[in-house]
Amino acid sequence: MAEVVEVSDPDDPRLADYRDLRDVQLRQHLEAEHGLFLAEGEKVVRRAVDAGYTPRSFLMAPRWLDGLADVLATTDAPCFVLAEALAEQVTGFHVHRGALASLERVPLRPVAEVIADARSVLVLEDLVDHTNVGAVFRSGAALGFDAVLLSPRCADPLYRRSVKVAMGAVFSVPWTRLPDWRTALPDLSTAGFTTVALTLADDAVPIEDAVAGLDRVALVLGSEGHGLSPLWQRTADRRAIVPMTRGSEHGIDSLNVAAASAIACYLTARR
Repeated sequence: MAEVVEVSDPDDPRLADYRDLRDVQLRQHLEAEHGLFLAEGEKVVRRAVDAGYTPRSFLMAPRWLDGLADVLATTDAPCFVLAEALAEQVTGFHVHRGALASLERVPLRPVAEVIADARSVLVLEDLVDHTNVGAVFRSGAALGFDAVLLSPRCADPLYRRSVKVAMGAVFSVPWTRLPDWRTALPDLSTAGFTTVALTLADDAVPIEDAVAGLDRVALVLGSEGHGLSPLWQRTADRRAIVPMTRGSEHGIDSLNVAAASAIACYLTARR
């Protein structure tokens, strides 16, 4: 069972995993160096532990102890308890969800292993916003996608903001990074998937037409600014679009990637 440790000093060195959570670059360096990630909120902490991630420690206000008592009973990791005002000094923001956990990362699995039994996968190219990555994971999980593959430059799904927006879906949907960006889509085609790229290319067809009747589908989404790279647009088996009914009247030719992914996942799931 976790040892409950009351802390009164925000500079306590044992709280190092939780410092400066708003500093993205610092956190990315720290988390990569120490092989950790953070989960925020009772539900997300619980889902991370249930998924098999090993806790390094917990940090929470006293009022959250009872709600997470069953989780704390499963581990020897320390639970640091401190007043909410002190927690804000440590983390740099108001921890309104009351509980945080630092957990050990696990090695990424090979792509072939992640997609072995999958029928529907999401493939993300260079999404740099952690919120968008989390939103795509949540849509994929809700609509029955079996895996997510990320290009080397995609934002980290285990960054705190991604985990929070995904409501823990990053723990339930298998994912990994693609080792070779240049051959990623042809490799998926060779593995038996039809790659369908969301793009405004001239030959793009409505998404429901592009996925109709397909067995194994890899739905490909591009970055927030420029969309898919020319290489990925060209090497995808099919190109698709979410048609805009009145968007052109307002200068809107597409949706943001989070909204587009939700619609595309829904239509793909219904194929």
